Amino acid sequence: MLVKYEFKPGINREGTQFTAGTGWYDADKIRFRKGRAEQIGGWQKYSNNTFLGICRSLHDWVAAASTQYLGIGTNLKFYINQGDAYYDVTPIRETTAAGDVTFAASNGSSTITVSDTNHGAVDGDFVTFSGAVSLGGNITAAVLNQEYEIASIVDNNSYTVSAKDTSGNAVTANSSDTGNGGSSVVGAYQINTGLNTYVASSGFGAGTWGAGGWGGSTAITAGNQLRLYSQDTFGDDLIFNVRGGGIYYWDETNGTGTRGVALSDKAGAVGAPVLSLQTMVSETDRHTICFGCNPLGSTTLDPLLVRFSDQENPFDWTPTSTNTAGGVTLTAGSFIVGAIKTRQEILIFTDSSIHTMRFSGSPFTFQFEVVNEGLSMISPNAATNAGDMVFFMDRGGFYFYNGSIQRLTCTVLDYVFSNLNTAEEYKVFATTSVDFSEVYWYYPVGTGNTEATNYVSYNYMEDSWAIGTLTRGAFIPANTRNFPIASSAFNYTDNQYLYNHENGFDADGSAMNAYIESGGVEMGDGEQFMFINRMIPDFEFRGTTASASVDITLKGKDFPLNDTTTLATANVTENTGQSFVRARTRESVIRIQGTGTGYGWTLGTLRFDVRPDGRR
Repeated sequence: MLVKYEFKPGINREGTQFTAGTGWYDADKIRFRKGRAEQIGGWQKYSNNTFLGICRSLHDWVAAASTQYLGIGTNLKFYINQGDAYYDVTPIRETTAAGDVTFAASNGSSTITVSDTNHGAVDGDFVTFSGAVSLGGNITAAVLNQEYEIASIVDNNSYTVSAKDTSGNAVTANSSDTGNGGSSVVGAYQINTGLNTYVASSGFGAGTWGAGGWGGSTAITAGNQLRLYSQDTFGDDLIFNVRGGGIYYWDETNGTGTRGVALSDKAGAVGAPVLSLQTMVSETDRHTICFGCNPLGSTTLDPLLVRFSDQENPFDWTPTSTNTAGGVTLTAGSFIVGAIKTRQEILIFTDSSIHTMRFSGSPFTFQFEVVNEGLSMISPNAATNAGDMVFFMDRGGFYFYNGSIQRLTCTVLDYVFSNLNTAEEYKVFATTSVDFSEVYWYYPVGTGNTEATNYVSYNYMEDSWAIGTLTRGAFIPANTRNFPIASSAFNYTDNQYLYNHENGFDADGSAMNAYIESGGVEMGDGEQFMFINRMIPDFEFRGTTASASVDITLKGKDFPLNDTTTLATANVTENTGQSFVRARTRESVIRIQGTGTGYGWTLGTLRFDVRPDGRR
């Protein structure tokens, strides 16, 4: 007889595959929409141009002249994207006086030793030299006068770079390279780069690998910690903040050829913070706010201090009787993890509490209230707005805020947290897919310094969960663009790309290989075997349907602890009426996978010709 296999929407990993029964147990690159499983949308390169470092912060906006911009914060650089191009606007930390920098080369080597007293650089920093003359041989002025990435720190007064020509090819010094570059050399140092790994605490072994003496301890700074950025716009301009480091301002009127500058160095700046964990601009009242920053008159970061500028003025931070600038120190927690804007208020997460921040006007400007003690965010970017709610990931579960904190019932909770790489938990980030009523959390798994290679998604309209694999560094919804945008997270030494998501059906031109696999289905209580000899598929194909197909695999086993074996397979196209198979098992598992390009698919209702086949 024909039996309809109607599976409950969502992935259920809160038990064994057998207990999942007529539900779905495993999947990759699958979403549930209107109760049906379907392949997610594809992605294509945003641009064939690349940038340096792994991006962990994206922010898009449209200026008054309808110019689209995208801020990109990586562990090595900060870029402004316009069109297909990436413009390096990384702020300059220090520019030396002429003659402070000298060079030394060795015959037969590409290594150049640079001398600069108290240079303040770290491994991987970038410096641009100008005013140098030839060392006398192969190391010409053109070789020296360009941007270099520092290869290694020798000591506080010297470091090395690898000589290159203007095309990036290695250049080897010869015996004539005996000069020092002359007395007019100037070095322009960009702000210190950050790590691509998370360091949990200071002390023995903390900081950049190989830096400092054996057995020494290194304090955690913005330069030797996982590089995270926060970004927000003030009008057409961009304010961006290195977590635990400086706050910078990029003026749109000056163009993409100019760099960001320290907020405190802007004309008219009064009392502006120089260090912060996160910076944002409030929406309706337009205050620039720093979360975890230095107090007025100090350069030491207070991790619980919230400071805000005067209204409509991101440069005036000194409270007076005629402005609305001020600050409040939170009373619960030990440091601020992050903050997020929502429905005319701001949620602030410390390591052990959640606070609200609401604009109230004179005399206090903002009101603060503790809404939960005991919860937090697992990382600074683990919260997102969706459907007038804030969804966030704690160290032990998923929650939402709609005026109060409520826990989400999650059918993949143990699966996610048992695989989570807690050593790299600050790489967890959340995003929203508005068109599909979904929120996503990307997270690293396993051990070692891995990227966020896996995701878990929640459909808040249909209350269903999905899981999958996809390596990304940052992800933003389609706010000002036609598509959501995400960044790659290859080896940090490789050039990186941005991708337009929900664009087509393929993985940047390759097959996506999306699949879904059911729980273990039995007849009745499993006393009898089942014999399956025919299946009638039901699919909807989208895109290039002429060559579209999916593979259906029937698996089975006699008992829950037995190994699952493949019993039958069938390739289904849009013209398939029925497929004849022969499968005998006590517990059946159905796997559906698409392996082609140019199309997507949605699963309907599968029907199988099943009959009892005895007890042995």
